[in-house]
Amino acid sequence: MSQTQRELLVLDTVESVREACAEFQLVATRLREELARVLVGQSAVVEQVLIALFANGHVLLEGVPGLGKTLLVRTLGRALGLQFSRIQFTPDLMPADILGTQIVVENQGRGGRELQFRPGPIFTQILLADEINRASPKSQSALLEAMQERAVTIAGETRALDHPFLVLATQNPIEQEGTYPLPEAQLDRFLFKVIVPYASRSDVATIVDRTTGVKSPDESTKAVLSASEIHQAQELARRVLVAPHVQDYAVRVVLATHPHEDPSAAEHSRMVLVGASPRGAQALIAGAKVRALFSGRCAVSTQDIAALILPSLRHRIVRTFEAEAAGVTCDAILEQITQSVSAEAQP
Repeated sequence: MSQTQRELLVLDTVESVREACAEFQLVATRLREELARVLVGQSAVVEQVLIALFANGHVLLEGVPGLGKTLLVRTLGRALGLQFSRIQFTPDLMPADILGTQIVVENQGRGGRELQFRPGPIFTQILLADEINRASPKSQSALLEAMQERAVTIAGETRALDHPFLVLATQNPIEQEGTYPLPEAQLDRFLFKVIVPYASRSDVATIVDRTTGVKSPDESTKAVLSASEIHQAQELARRVLVAPHVQDYAVRVVLATHPHEDPSAAEHSRMVLVGASPRGAQALIAGAKVRALFSGRCAVSTQDIAALILPSLRHRIVRTFEAEAAGVTCDAILEQITQSVSAEAQP
């Protein structure tokens, strides 16, 4: 193949990606509109959950009860035509309640007894892990392999999970009695940690009108995408271009979370005990690619990176005792880092 042929092939590939990005923007718009038929407000939360889905990552949703987290997950499953399961995490939940177990059954054909595997609720495509921090560490760890490897090992046999597989876990930030904080290893498995805020005045009014009026609320949702189309969109997102200076910006933001990495940033460096791992940079780039895709662009901008710093990194840093005592949140530390790290290309 000549140099000219190679250049034409690359050009054709870029053009095909650009056209596919523009087409997917229309699909993403239809998906948002379908979700909005049931969900009221929370557009930023919906956007971040959709970004995580097409980036093939999991989401930890944090918010007080009654903000529509469960409704969001159930509606998302319907709009995507995917299987949906819910696990209510409680202190007495066992790993077998999540993964499944081997049971003894009678073999009617050959006679005698045999072991038969009964799959647990984790064998689905969208899994709602409700109040995940209420389960014991042993039960929480049952999700680790599934979230990372998209497979589970039971009785020495590894069973693959369906694709796509998305875990949406919720936790209540208020009630801490009887809870088990998620270990850092499991927090790092989540692509995003999304804070679900209170609804606005107009949104609350709309919710009340929809749910307390004479006419029952319409919760019917049409499937906009199939599992195969979601897989194609995930593959398309991986082909979105990232310029070297944009990737370097994401890397410098992650490095700025490391204690004493930058002597000139002593203020926020003193507040961080443990910084973000390389998974933080992976989450920033993967999420930014999807965000660009949602806008119909085939290249990531530094604005895409900046917009996803909080959900990508807020659960990957550990504050010092000094920061906790002063009431400095992880979001406040990351906002300082965002202001101190320049988005311009660095030598």
